[in-house]
Amino acid sequence: MITMSTESAAEQISDLRNRIDEIDSQLIELWRERAAISGEVGRVRIASGGTRLVLERERQIVDRFREALGADGVQLALLILRAGRGPLL
Repeated sequence: MITMSTESAAEQISDLRNRIDEIDSQLIELWRERAAISGEVGRVRIASGGTRLVLERERQIVDRFREALGADGVQLALLILRAGRGPLL
């Protein structure tokens, strides 16, 4: 078994946490971009006489996330969809 010094472990943990922070920043940026685009899709759809949302499209998104991430993917997809269209009620 390979052991690591406390200092070395602390440095590695710090590096890993910095990378997590970078990924989190990217996720936040992408979340905001996706929500804005989704909102625009809804506005265009309504302006052209369509409905506020298309359930078949939402089902496709939920299914894609479920296939990629399992049960957690469903929850993530629902949060993402809500961010783009707002709550249903």
